[in-house]
Amino acid sequence: MFAASRTARQRAVRPVFDVLEGRALLSTLMVPPVQVSGGAAESDFFHHRHGFHGPIVPNLPATPNASISTVPSNRDVNPYGVAFVPEDFPRGGLPRPGDILVSNFNNSNNVQGTGTTIVRIRPRSGRLFFTSEEPGLSTALGALKGGFVIVGNAPTPDGTLANMGPGSLQVIDRFGHQVLKLTDPKLLQGVWDLTINDLGPIAQVFVSNVISGTVTRIDLLVLPSLDKVKVLDMTQIASGYTVSRNVPAVVLGPTGLAFDLRTDTLYVASTGDNAIYAIPNAALTFSDGGKGNLIFNDVNHLNGPLGLVLAPNGDLITTNGDALNANSSVTPNELVEFTPKGQFVAEFPIEPLQNPGSAFGIALGRSGDHLILAAVDDSTNNLDLFQVNG
Repeated sequence: MFAASRTARQRAVRPVFDVLEGRALLSTLMVPPVQVSGGAAESDFFHHRHGFHGPIVPNLPATPNASISTVPSNRDVNPYGVAFVPEDFPRGGLPRPGDILVSNFNNSNNVQGTGTTIVRIRPRSGRLFFTSEEPGLSTALGALKGGFVIVGNAPTPDGTLANMGPGSLQVIDRFGHQVLKLTDPKLLQGVWDLTINDLGPIAQVFVSNVISGTVTRIDLLVLPSLDKVKVLDMTQIASGYTVSRNVPAVVLGPTGLAFDLRTDTLYVASTGDNAIYAIPNAALTFSDGGKGNLIFNDVNHLNGPLGLVLAPNGDLITTNGDALNANSSVTPNELVEFTPKGQFVAEFPIEPLQNPGSAFGIALGRSGDHLILAAVDDSTNNLDLFQVNG
């Protein structure tokens, strides 16, 4: 287990050949970046398997096809993170391929930064998957096809930024056992969201840090046969995002992340900047590129972007958290779709206007032959599922 007090020592004695061989393997596994007008690592899968090529938001139904409670037996509330379990996730454990995982940020008393549970949802009901000893499970949630779930936390015992701790990144096996806890006094500071470049034996986890206003890439060696995940390297690849205290949301800072394998670009939803940035060469760089390139900051459609996902056609979809500007004319609870070049495509509210701040984590996945958009609803403590028409 990696602990903050031991991280520097453990990294110092980590065998050099692990890092060097890991980097060599990563370079071999990485698809050479191809400059295309649109597309994502997921694009080929969705195109070939589902024939879906169009935008997402204009093809959503007016109301969810299903709305499922995310409240587990301990009564945690305020769902933040959401992730689909990959179709090649090993069977025999608690989550199954196609399940949806949801992490809770609040406890049963609705105190922010104190929730401890991950719920697995299939297909119309939720059951507890994991209870963490680390409170404040954030939007940082994902699953590896090697059979592991990754979750981050940003704890705050009283729901304030002043007392928010740096948190950690936990790796959980498919039976609900923690196999690794990773902390770092510089590179993991308020673990707020993540996205994964899953290459099988190597997985790259991009993490947004809401306290330090940075993004860290963690290169992992995945060893399913040993039920282990090893850290090969950790690199800060982006920094300088605005961080500010916010009573309704605790903190505003870099949140949603989406990675495009075909162009080796990481997209960052910076809530405090009310903008989306693009980090080039994200998978292979070992230097800090600052904020990256600004691609979208349309005040007519953005009000504190939070969750972020890459669509099959190469567009990006973000959720508005509504906490940045209380006087914004932007409709609350919006999903906003736009192109990587910053062209607005469409918007869609997932919750009635009288409940601002309902939207947070989002994910795209499939159910049978259907493309599904999953969005957590903080107001109702539900997971809303939309079958994309088209």
